Order: sequence, then structure tokens, then C-alpha cells
Amino acid sequence: MKFSTQLLCWLSLAASPFFNNAFAIDNGVYTIKSKYSAKFVEVANASTADGANISQWANTNHDTQRWLITQVENNNYSVINLNSGKAMEVFEWSTSDGANVVQYDYSAGATQHWQINSEGNGYVSFINANSQKALDLYDFDGNDGANISQWAYNGSDAQLWQLNKLANVESAPFDPSTTNGATDHWPLTGSLVTHDPTISYENGTWWIFQTGPGIAGKWSNNGVAWNDAAAIFPNGLNWWSNYVPEHDGIDVWAPELKSYNGRSWLYYAISTFGSRVSAIGLTSASSVSAGNWRDDGLVINTTNSNSYNAIDPDLVVAKDGAPWLTFGSWNSGIKLMRINPITMKPFGELYSLASRSGGIEAPTIIYRQGYYYLFVSVGKCCAGTDSTYRIAYGRATDIRGPYLDKNGNNMLSGGGSILDAGNSQWAGPGGQDILNTDVMVRHAYDKGDNGVPKLLISTLNWDSNGWPRF
Repeated sequence: MKFSTQLLCWLSLAASPFFNNAFAIDNGVYTIKSKYSAKFVEVANASTADGANISQWANTNHDTQRWLITQVENNNYSVINLNSGKAMEVFEWSTSDGANVVQYDYSAGATQHWQINSEGNGYVSFINANSQKALDLYDFDGNDGANISQWAYNGSDAQLWQLNKLANVESAPFDPSTTNGATDHWPLTGSLVTHDPTISYENGTWWIFQTGPGIAGKWSNNGVAWNDAAAIFPNGLNWWSNYVPEHDGIDVWAPELKSYNGRSWLYYAISTFGSRVSAIGLTSASSVSAGNWRDDGLVINTTNSNSYNAIDPDLVVAKDGAPWLTFGSWNSGIKLMRINPITMKPFGELYSLASRSGGIEAPTIIYRQGYYYLFVSVGKCCAGTDSTYRIAYGRATDIRGPYLDKNGNNMLSGGGSILDAGNSQWAGPGGQDILNTDVMVRHAYDKGDNGVPKLLISTLNWDSNGWPRF
């Protein structure tokens, strides 16, 4: 039984409308500290397993005591452990006093959603959306390892928690897209030779980075006339060969550039053709124009023992503002992982999004009006005018899928509607990237110029049913 002091407190506060004082906290990474014990909510033993117990412990500065808290709906929040990538929930949807609190893969169910209420003096309570009961330090136990459960709200110190913000998480992604707009293929000039481009816009300047020596780049004042920019790492980085011994030292594949939390992040791949011995690296800068690029090291690597390939990274901002990384690959296809907003590197489960015989790679995911859209390049790349690359897509209501094409076919089973298969001038379009939801960049092989890969930029439009089109 609970201590009598807690019961008395409940009797005195039972009439208070606790659900009316929802506290709109900023999305971010937080620690959760008990007012009663001054200890931190954690997943016991840093477990990554479904059903692992949630308890308290003295401060360890470990990610198992850090939580990604983001608003989901109706003033509710999801609470995701930064070590496991799993959500805090009341076990088996229980509505009983004393029901255990555990972690489980996020399902968006009410038992994984929490209203966070201001209780004054810097403390909050967590009220479960399913049970309407409070996150509770069971039996006022102040010891390391003491259990966290739920109990009818009483406002006692065992139900009061202090949040300490460690990192920001952005707001929902920007969506400027329109419906049934006019197709616009941009009339590009200047330095146009490119492969696997990524595009960004910053303070009046357009930027592109692409496959090539040292992370090669371009810039433009208007998005049409392009100039070469200096490579970020013209001499390569020494650590690349530790993970890809056969690498030539400077060649970098398929960079991905996005601004997040006020910093420019650029993911890239180190690999050799036809091999799963690959690595994704990360560099960042205060801004692209500043050019003060920092080596942030290894993100993820694969060997021949992996069924997938660490290439073609894409930073995705989910509808709650949380970052994810999608990447891959021939072999077992396109993958997805959460990104730690502190380190900007992946953690938690590895999800499979799409696969296809005959080749699939270069994923790009955007969020638009309730759907996540996955764009991929399918077919054969890098063969000039003989390339069969083409851009396919599907959509899902959950970032983890399933992604279905216009005919309802699952992209995990080879589905994917075709957006761009080339034309009389351009062969093998692919290696695409999308800025916000309305600018698509890609390469294609110029049939009128001996199959040289060149830059294409188009306005991406959307039909009345929410499907992309040119």
C-alpha cells in the first residue's frame, strides 16, 4: 500500500482539476529528477529491450537518464529514452494504481502519451493519457533502483518532477508547398557537372554539395547560375581509411546538408563501388557561408557481414521536430534510425523502409500535410546514358512506414510510383534531394553531351490527392 501521507494528500487535492494546467514545455532532450529523492528517472541497467523497467538512480550522465520529449497531440507528449529509442509507457495499458511504467517501441498509443502539468516552483507532474494517473515514485522509496509506477494524482513530492533541458529539438518542418502549381524546371547555367547533389538555401545564397573529392560544392546567388565552391576537406580525413581501407583517400559520396537547431549539418558517405564496407561521416558548421567546418567523426559504418550498406545519408525532421537518419542501399534496402539531438548521431532501433530487386538507394524523406514521403533512386546508376536510374516514391502516416505507392503497394515489397524516369535528353535521373517540400535537385546523364552527369533542379508540385508530380 501507499504511505498514509500520500493518501491524505490525495484526499485533500482530489477535487483539483489537474488536467487543466497543461504546461507547454519546449520540445527537447531533458533529464527528469524526482523532487522527493533528487534522483533521476532512467531505464534500469541501460536496457534497450521492450518491457525494460523504468526506475530511478543517482546521476550517472548516461543517455539512459535522458529523455527526448516532444509534443504529439492534445497537449500530450511522447517521452523517448535517449539510449534505447523506446517510449515510456504504462505497462499493458493498465489503469490501476501501482501499475508499472516500462519502455516499449513507440506505437503512438495513449498509454505512451503524457500530459505535462505545471505544479509551481519549477516542478511538473506527468499524467498518462490513457489512465489519467500520475507518474509516481512508488512508496516514497528514495533508494537507487526504486520503481517508477503510476498512481492516482495527489500532488505529493513522489509525483513531482524537475525537468532540466539539455538540448533543443526543432519545431515542425517547414512546408511551403502548394497544390496543382505549375511545373517549373529551372534554366540552369554555369558549373553543372554533378552527381548525388544536396541543396540548401542560406541568407540569399544557394548551396550544393555533391559526390566528388573532399566533399565538393557549388554556390549560386539566384539558384540558376552556378559556380564551383572549395571542397570542405580537400585532402580527406585520416580516419576514413580506418573503416574503408580500400578508399582512395578523398572521394566522398552523396552528401546531405540541412540546418538543424541553428547549425549546418552535412552527412556524407565513404565507400567503394560494389562494396558494403562503408562509413557515414558528419561535419558541421555555424553556417555554410562561414565555412568553419568541424569534423564530427563517424556516424555509422558497415562491413561485408552487414546486410545493408552505410551510404546515401539523409537527415529527416519529423513532424514533432525530432531528427532521424535514413540511409542505404542495395542489398536489404533503405533503413531508418533516430538521431540523438545532442550528438546528431543515430541511436535505438534500425527500421527497414523499402527494398527492391535490381537496385534501390539514395533515400530522401520529407513531411508534408500529415504524410511522410519517401523518395528513392531505383535501377542502375553510374553508367552514363545506359543508366536506368529513376526516382520512385511512396508515403506513410508514420515515419517508420509502411510506405505505400499510389497503387497501395508496399515499398518494402518492391513498390514505388515513378516520379522521374528521364526523357529524350536526360538519362538515369536520381541521387535526389528535396529542400523543404517544393524544390527537387538531382543528377541525370546528358544524352547530348556524351552522358556527362549534370545538375537538374525543378519545382516539386503536388496534386489534389497529395501526390508529388512534375
